[in-house]
Amino acid sequence: MNPTIVIPTYNEAESILGTIEEIFRHAPEDVRLLIVDDQSPDGTADIVMNTFSVHPRVAVIRRENARSFAQSYLEGFRAALADPATEAVLEMDADLSHHPRYLPALLEALKTHDIVIGSRYVPGGDISNFSWHRQIISRAANTYARVLTRLPFRDITAGFIGYRRPILEAIPFDAIQSDGYGFQIEMKHYAHKAGARFKEIPI
Repeated sequence: MNPTIVIPTYNEAESILGTIEEIFRHAPEDVRLLIVDDQSPDGTADIVMNTFSVHPRVAVIRRENARSFAQSYLEGFRAALADPATEAVLEMDADLSHHPRYLPALLEALKTHDIVIGSRYVPGGDISNFSWHRQIISRAANTYARVLTRLPFRDITAGFIGYRRPILEAIPFDAIQSDGYGFQIEMKHYAHKAGARFKEIPI
């Protein structure tokens, strides 16, 4: 499927190498990584570049514009889609909160769906590693967003996602206005509007 995983980073020096190692341990050999670093003061980009300087499956983008979670992802998406060989693009965090052991299931589901969401709120999903305070906020935010948008996704703020190329190309990146969790909701809105076949798998 020639997938590219886009990972935005900001001060991830302590976790990024371990995350990359876990991805390589769990993901197929055709998976490529695109690290999009948002001017990390702790040298995250340098650590990745020094460690994987000649690795054919790892590339680094150093952002120069104002720090932005959403724009980091969009810059990574554009770069991934610039390669005509890329058939799918995934997004995930750099700190193992999105564990790479779920990548095979996401990639398998992408064979028959346009967007696959690693979901905490479908049967088999779990947020027990969250503090009780964070659990309440997460559940309330998801419920509120689902009611407000009427989107059919159970985990509407999820950030562990895979897109097939055609549906990602159908999303108007220049129209994206939000950042943070709002960015994740807006991306799902445009994917759903474009008629995406979707699936949520438990994480």
